[in-house]
Amino acid sequence: MAKPVMSRLLAAAALGLPLVATPTAASAQPAAPPAALAGRSGASSDLPALSSVIPAPVEVTQFAGTTFRLGPATIIRTQPGSPESRAVGERFARELRPATGYKLPVVPVSPRFVPTIALLLGADDARLGDEGYRMSVGAASITVRANKPAGLYAGTRTLLQLLPKEIDSPTPVRRVWRIAGGSIVDYPRYAYRGAFLDEARHFHTPDEIKAYVDEISRFKVNYLHLHLSDDQGWRIQIDSWPKLTTVSGGAGTGVDGEGPGFLTKDQYREIVAYAAARYVTIVPEIDMPGHVNAAQVAYPELTCDGVAPPPRTDTEVGYSSLCIGSETTYRFVEDVIRELAAMTPGLYLHVGGDEAHATPEADYIAFEQRVLPLVAKYGKTAYGWNEITKAPAASAAVAQYWNTDTTNPTVAAAVTRGTKVVMSPANQAYLDMKYDPSTPLGLSWAGYIEVRTAYDWEPATRLAGVGESAILGVEAPLWSETLRSLDDIEFMAFPRLAGIAELGWSPASTHDWASFSARLGAYGPRWTLRDVNFYPSPQITWAQ
Repeated sequence: MAKPVMSRLLAAAALGLPLVATPTAASAQPAAPPAALAGRSGASSDLPALSSVIPAPVEVTQFAGTTFRLGPATIIRTQPGSPESRAVGERFARELRPATGYKLPVVPVSPRFVPTIALLLGADDARLGDEGYRMSVGAASITVRANKPAGLYAGTRTLLQLLPKEIDSPTPVRRVWRIAGGSIVDYPRYAYRGAFLDEARHFHTPDEIKAYVDEISRFKVNYLHLHLSDDQGWRIQIDSWPKLTTVSGGAGTGVDGEGPGFLTKDQYREIVAYAAARYVTIVPEIDMPGHVNAAQVAYPELTCDGVAPPPRTDTEVGYSSLCIGSETTYRFVEDVIRELAAMTPGLYLHVGGDEAHATPEADYIAFEQRVLPLVAKYGKTAYGWNEITKAPAASAAVAQYWNTDTTNPTVAAAVTRGTKVVMSPANQAYLDMKYDPSTPLGLSWAGYIEVRTAYDWEPATRLAGVGESAILGVEAPLWSETLRSLDDIEFMAFPRLAGIAELGWSPASTHDWASFSARLGAYGPRWTLRDVNFYPSPQITWAQ
């Protein structure tokens, strides 16, 4: 893909700086020294330490003097009788083959005395849950054990980072491939670790969404929230209301009229399956009762006066509302929820609820009281922006906190009634905010968010009355008012998303800016090798 010239020049300058490595809080072992030049045969000075991983593991023990060598005879062994385990092994092998040139066969049984990477179930360790893993790296073999296949996949994400950075080369690299000896025990702090992509204000193609899934899954992000409708456009096929896409997903929709398009049901299912193979669950969002201008352009009966509003391609918010007293509104809402739920295997269905300034509060609460239970009717857990906590029915829902304040009595009260919270404070987690005033993309209404700002906050103390037990996880939203391409998505998401992923996965005890910034600096060349258009933040000393 073509990269913006400015970004390429910035990256080149940044990657010429020396690496200053700092140990992670998860281990007393020193971090890896600066990387050797790519292609140097037999180089070993760039061997990543087990503590160099993003997100930081729970426990690390490094064995001095022990390394595993990945070579042409290495095989990948997966759990016999487990198609899921084999699929994880096959994907891992496909990731290793381009740079190594090795065959890396995936087999259920390994011969004796053959160097083996074993991906096995049966960890029988309650600490690991569904996504955790144990890893042991010896001279002759690597064993990853997990309770569930998701844990094996997480283990392979770690193994990719433990190999020298050249493993991300798309073409063969002549060198020795080693992994430092030792052991890791690792599992997530929070069950929900999300990224978010706005499809409504600018439509991003299925291939762009898949590319984003590939990158976020490297950091053990396990949910991708797709914002599929807003005032500017409607981006998902709904058979019972076909004009939503034929009228409001077509030409001229999107901010400034750029970015028309929508996902067919087949494309959506394909994205769901693609993400699931990488242990990422898709969360669809239809925003309501506000942010509905595009729906009303297609169907004027969704307004109270029956008159279609003009299409909108600006970035104003808060002016549209469904007609709360009309039964047509609830027929529409139920049809959309029913069709979305039928093609979404994941647990959550997001019903928006933010910035409904044109809906009187009593009407807003009445709407949520009817709509939140509809999500449960179709077998899903209702999920919405934090405004939904005004409604008593939100006690069975998940609220996404996006405001910038550190207090919100309504959310705190909802937590006492059972509401779980995903933390996405806009002034720390919104990836569409500019890094600084010179950033060519993004907005600044919530402030400027450099890498340290995105990383240096604590989810369990960020909002008064919303402690550890109330938090389901964290999510990093990326709105698309200024985005037009995958390059733009990558530039705004990376490297900040890596920090928010660490907040969601790693124990609070590992939270340390000096450690994270050193590990992030060492990771930068991997993005370069994969042609990811990351922002080379001046806060980070980037490795060569």
